[in-house]
Amino acid sequence: MNEALVNGLALAADGPDFPTVNDFLLPEIIFPGTPFAMDRIIMVRVIATVIMLIILGISAARAKLIPGRWQGAIEWVIEFVRDQIVYQVMGRERGRRYLPMITTMFFTILVFNLCGIIPGFNIAATATITMPLVFAGWCFCQYWIAGIREKGLGGFLKDELFPKGVPVPIYILLTPIQILELLVIRPVSLTLRLFANMVAGHITVAVCLAATQWFLIEIPNKLWSILGVGTLAAGLIMTLFEIMVAALQAFIFAMLTTAYINMSYPESE
Repeated sequence: MNEALVNGLALAADGPDFPTVNDFLLPEIIFPGTPFAMDRIIMVRVIATVIMLIILGISAARAKLIPGRWQGAIEWVIEFVRDQIVYQVMGRERGRRYLPMITTMFFTILVFNLCGIIPGFNIAATATITMPLVFAGWCFCQYWIAGIREKGLGGFLKDELFPKGVPVPIYILLTPIQILELLVIRPVSLTLRLFANMVAGHITVAVCLAATQWFLIEIPNKLWSILGVGTLAAGLIMTLFEIMVAALQAFIFAMLTTAYINMSYPESE
């Protein structure tokens, strides 16, 4: 008993192989060294996109007047995005223009986020900075396009850089801040919010499961197995929490995108 405990303590001193941020910097496994090189996370994005398009395409082709459970679930999500995000923020008339964009963004981010808990994928497709940055870039391209279309380039920049109702001397300090917010702060904050949440959640789940393997398998001692049961329970709880976070981050990103685009219209000032 004592010998087993001593061996367990010796092994515990080494510690389990916990994941780090470096585990997200994956090596290229297809077409390495070429412009078409793909690592695992890029493959997850491609496969998830193909699966999502096939499922939604088949569902649309087989849509019935009286929906079944699957069709009803998809329609419920689409109606939720339409009524609770787009129309809620923009109104019906303006929202029709952006409904396809926001719905596409919501579904894609949701599916990409859920890849982190799908066996075989085991990593969120939004867990590197590139994909959240692409979505944020899409959002602010539409923000600029909407503002320029409604006000003209000069009017758009005037409203953004020189807000009304501010004393003229204050513009010396305010305008540089507005430029920084328009070009950097808003896109970066939108990007980092999604990226950081998915990375943090994935690492937390991975740490719990790594500790479980260490305590239940690597250390052959019943005393340490109690800790393994605890970390396993924590891993299962965090996995369920990750599902909630995946949906919540898709909702927040879609809501903020809708709000930002709506801000570019004159009535939103």
